[in-house]
Amino acid sequence: MEYVIEMCHITKEFPGIIANDDITLQLKKGEIHALLGENGAGKSTLMSVLFGLYQAEKGVIKMNGQEVTIKDPNDANKLGIGMVHQHFKLVHNFTVLENIILGAEDTKKGLLTLDAARKKVNDLSQKYHLNVDCDEIISEITVGMQQRVEILKMLYRDNEILIFDEPTAVLTPQEIKELMNIMKNLSAEGKSILFITHKLNEIKEVADRCTVLRKGKYIGTIEVGETSKEEMSEMMVGRKVNFNVNKEMAKPTDVVLSVQHLCVGKKDHKDVVNDVNFEVRKGEIVCIAGIDGNGQSELVYALSGLMPVKEGTILLDNQDITHTSIFTRNVAGLGHIPEDRHRYGLVLDYPLSYNMALKSYFKKEFNNHGFLDYKKMTEYSDHLIQKFDVRSGQGSKTIARSMSGGNQQKAIIAREVDNDPKLLIAVQPTRGLDVGAIEFIHSELVAERDKGRAILLISLELDEVMNLADRILVIYEGEIVAELNPEKTTIQELGLYMAGSKKEGVK
Repeated sequence: MEYVIEMCHITKEFPGIIANDDITLQLKKGEIHALLGENGAGKSTLMSVLFGLYQAEKGVIKMNGQEVTIKDPNDANKLGIGMVHQHFKLVHNFTVLENIILGAEDTKKGLLTLDAARKKVNDLSQKYHLNVDCDEIISEITVGMQQRVEILKMLYRDNEILIFDEPTAVLTPQEIKELMNIMKNLSAEGKSILFITHKLNEIKEVADRCTVLRKGKYIGTIEVGETSKEEMSEMMVGRKVNFNVNKEMAKPTDVVLSVQHLCVGKKDHKDVVNDVNFEVRKGEIVCIAGIDGNGQSELVYALSGLMPVKEGTILLDNQDITHTSIFTRNVAGLGHIPEDRHRYGLVLDYPLSYNMALKSYFKKEFNNHGFLDYKKMTEYSDHLIQKFDVRSGQGSKTIARSMSGGNQQKAIIAREVDNDPKLLIAVQPTRGLDVGAIEFIHSELVAERDKGRAILLISLELDEVMNLADRILVIYEGEIVAELNPEKTTIQELGLYMAGSKKEGVK
């Protein structure tokens, strides 16, 4: 059989680590081929070799049986290969339209001509239900909308081989369903898709075949229809995985977070968060559930100090933190696993040792007469790396930018949990994590709850909401419209509240 793409015996090395160790991947025309593996298994690296971002030390790439050379993404685009990256490649002060056409602009007498591009983008947006506004600035739109822009960049270039690197990590359940339909339609049109994901349900729904990698090595390629989720997860992590969250009934005690009549928004604009009231107690996980873009991001920004409060009060352990600095909130006991790990979670060009100590470097154990004690910072970082299974090529010396997305996430979670917060705000804590890591993080959050920690979880994953939450607060258009008991609520009912089809009075 002739394959549209063959990656034969690819080996890619970085200092201290072999990211891809003699991997062969074959893609048929018109198929959706999933690439499955743990965080750091080498999936994104392999796709970056195909897209020309990296050059392999060994191996060849063939297209329709002919060997090709891909030195950079321009070569890949000329061959009809497009990629939606896990970490977006967007210019934040450009508009949506400018980002989509960047590198493929039409000009007339040296000036940009945008009318034809605007029409094409709007047509694609409408056809695939992506609903983007061409004139929005990237820095002003949600992470979910930025993901849609990345997808449109690829569709705009009429690519025939489409690489999706964790495309659903930041999408809502409704958006994921739409994306799955888009992928099926693209496949039916004859486009060939390589689909990196950690979500076994998505693989079962759309993929024809699946190639599994583990620690940089090729484990096998399977027919998705003939293989169970349990078998796939065992191939991926090398052991059986428990998909259910084991937890006892919560025993909440004192109020740790009290939010009273909170309003957040720009002056003279409609409030994005409108008159929100709720409490989180020691020993419980309270989940804010809602479709992306309904004010949950702004609510978290206000609680963590990233955005000013227009009206209302925030009390943390009876201390008014409404208008205090981020530093003051951290010292008062607020931990934050942010939605955007690159912008708010890590200093990407710092090593892991610095990132692990970002919230504690000023404490006595890391200071020696006013100077940072790098040895103790490294020892602390080494401890967290081992405890939370953060996989990195050079341990504490590893630059954060060079790590896989999932391992960056685990590093943030390690730092925030170990900092002993009174309140832990966890925003999509398992975004981009594999099933083994998700199992670990879920059990860690439950363990923190059982130690008496107050946890505020914001998640777009309905299964995660139902499995982890002791109480569910549904946010719709910036207001809390329902408080639900997960034991007495179905996913369908939760979905109705999230969509605004159902509403109840919440005091």
